[in-house]
Amino acid sequence: MIKLKKVYLGLGSNLGNRLENINAANAMVEKLAGKILALSSLYETEPWGFETDNKFINMVMCINTNLSPSELLNRLLMIEAKLGRAREEGKYISRIIDIDILFYGDEVIDDDVLHIPHPRLHERRFVLTPLNEIAPGLLHPVLKKNVESLSGECRDKSGVVLYSDT
Repeated sequence: MIKLKKVYLGLGSNLGNRLENINAANAMVEKLAGKILALSSLYETEPWGFETDNKFINMVMCINTNLSPSELLNRLLMIEAKLGRAREEGKYISRIIDIDILFYGDEVIDDDVLHIPHPRLHERRFVLTPLNEIAPGLLHPVLKKNVESLSGECRDKSGVVLYSDT
């Protein structure tokens, strides 16, 4: 068992009851992966990288975990599967739930299975907006810029608005 690490996760859903999917994932992450320290607001966002009429609900959470990066990834994949996530390798599709490891402490991992920090987080407004809400000063260990700077420099013009269930 390793010492506690502060980890940032991105969550998204655009199929079924999106809010229920996000809430179920939050509860399962806390039960199976680590204590939730912070939750961003929910944001309704346009799909990124593919076409669909279904908008996403996205958010970011910060957790403390004693799981290794690979153990954490396996738990998150298990949570996705339990919530009904179907995967198609190599392409973006609509999904019930998606949970990505954005940062694992200040570690940099790039192997066949795991890429931390998430390799495209700095290109995605749907990740940067909620991440900037809860961790604007967080330093990207590869790009050597904080989240607030990355958010300001992001060229993604996709719509990201606070979610309202009314």
